[in-house]
Amino acid sequence: MKNYSIEIKWAIRFTLLTLAWAIGEKFTGLHDEYIADYALYTNLFGLPALLFFVLALKEKKKYFFNGTMTWTQGFVSGVILSFIIALFTPITQYVIYISITPHFFDNIIAYKLKSGYMTVEVAQQYFNLQTYMLQTSFSNLSMGIITGALVSLFIKTKK
Repeated sequence: MKNYSIEIKWAIRFTLLTLAWAIGEKFTGLHDEYIADYALYTNLFGLPALLFFVLALKEKKKYFFNGTMTWTQGFVSGVILSFIIALFTPITQYVIYISITPHFFDNIIAYKLKSGYMTVEVAQQYFNLQTYMLQTSFSNLSMGIITGALVSLFIKTKK
């Protein structure tokens, strides 16, 4: 467990970042009044997420690998970090959509129907807590692995 303490710490921080981001979206109106802009602005979360991966892998390099880290070591650390984040994701999604913004799914479904983007059945199948928990878990895992691989290229020890 000690070998993964840095990844666990950063996964917890990432989870808190995700909750803070959702609160920010809620208070700026992206979950209701400006829901039409939600898809655009929620994708900006990738920037702080990338920063968290860089900081996590730099910390792993400095304190666990004593300043020398191969790409493989960084990649494995990124995969572990991504896996832990993916495990925390259903809880995070539950907190967001039950406590922070309980009307989000109703609002996004209404917007999609009003805009003519989807039928009621499709919108209800796509926009619900269970689907978001699964979708976000797999998205966090896959994007995290890709991000870990790319970040490791830049922070590996140069020979």
